[in-house]
Amino acid sequence: MEDNIHKYEKPSVTADIVIYTIQNNDLKILLVKRGITPFKDKWAIPGGFVRIHESLEDAAKRELEEETGVKDVYLEQLYSFGDPKRDPRGRVITVAYMTLINSEKIKLNAATDVSEVRWFSVKKIPQLAFDHKKILDYSLKRLKWKFEYTTVAFSLLPEKFTIGQIQKIYEIIFDKKFDKRNFAKKILSLDILKKEEMKKNVSHRPPMLYSLKKDIGEIVEIL
Repeated sequence: MEDNIHKYEKPSVTADIVIYTIQNNDLKILLVKRGITPFKDKWAIPGGFVRIHESLEDAAKRELEEETGVKDVYLEQLYSFGDPKRDPRGRVITVAYMTLINSEKIKLNAATDVSEVRWFSVKKIPQLAFDHKKILDYSLKRLKWKFEYTTVAFSLLPEKFTIGQIQKIYEIIFDKKFDKRNFAKKILSLDILKKEEMKKNVSHRPPMLYSLKKDIGEIVEIL
């Protein structure tokens, strides 16, 4: 016998979006300052309520554009957070999304129910509203996993790049230094790069330029 759907209370659903970028050799996250209660004037991850006739992803993209001006980005579903007391307004389940973007192509614009939007270093995060610190911590673990086992880092590079440029991105994400020779040896051993040409207009021995090969599998053990 089927349960009657109408006898169950209906929780609200929100979509929250964790957006990372690299600026000035630092990993940063996009936060918004709330202009409404609860947590008015507190910083938070962009997001909002899912409307009854829209999908989770459509809601995430709409809220992201409305609050920050960011649009046309690929969003990956991260995790669902459903602690009954996570929102003082009532029972609210949130589905978090994550993306990594090139911030140089983005023009920020605070709107709707936020008063400010800004990039923050992940090393200097202000106190966050709701359970957004928990969401951020989880997303950082997922981001590092993606850098270890996928080629996501190359999305932040120009079409042609040096091994040194790749290494710099990994050092920023993992907040550690890698041995130059060992890092280059590991990256080249993966057979995912194509040699292009020597870098020109430099005073010393020019480094080799590479591009990422096409048709690479989804899982690549980078580190």
